[in-house]
Amino acid sequence: MKPMLVLYYSAGGSTKQMARMFARGAESQGVEVMLRTVPSISAKSESVEPTVPDDGDPYVTIDDLKNCSALAIGSPTRFGNMAAPLKYFLEQTSELWMAGTLSGKPAGVFTSTSSLHGGQEATLLSMMIPLMHHGMVIVGIPYSETDLLHTTTGGSPYGASHFNGSDNSNSLSEEEKRLCKAQGARLATIAKKLNNE
Repeated sequence: MKPMLVLYYSAGGSTKQMARMFARGAESQGVEVMLRTVPSISAKSESVEPTVPDDGDPYVTIDDLKNCSALAIGSPTRFGNMAAPLKYFLEQTSELWMAGTLSGKPAGVFTSTSSLHGGQEATLLSMMIPLMHHGMVIVGIPYSETDLLHTTTGGSPYGASHFNGSDNSNSLSEEEKRLCKAQGARLATIAKKLNNE
């Protein structure tokens, strides 16, 4: 089976940590994972990121999307929406949309915010929109994951989330880690079923 793509943008590191938990959940189901990120963008036209990141995960390519069995995307919340660098990349996927390349593949979303009511659910829902336009099958978190009932930090049926705190000092809570892993595992399991494995 093709690997699962976990694609994220992380400004302060929390979304990157969530991506790693997501990957661990998928790997627990025997699915290979590609961790990828996107470069920052700037309003200054002369500001350019290096072709290859200095450290961390590689930048995503269109071929990574073509060659994945499932997709998870994660972003910090920006006014109830995904961050511009991730949105910018997704807006370049028209050729995949026209060819139906991602149609029928499972996808999930995750986010982090600096305030508890900073638009986590709005961000998760808005991240689903381009995935639905691609014909992807959206995978959330069912309430059989009992951490959804008890968490006082992040988490929702729309996808895993993290409350980072206004000073970005909150580490992922144990419930948030488990919910990331659970959603990653569920996405991997559904990908295997859709691939008859």
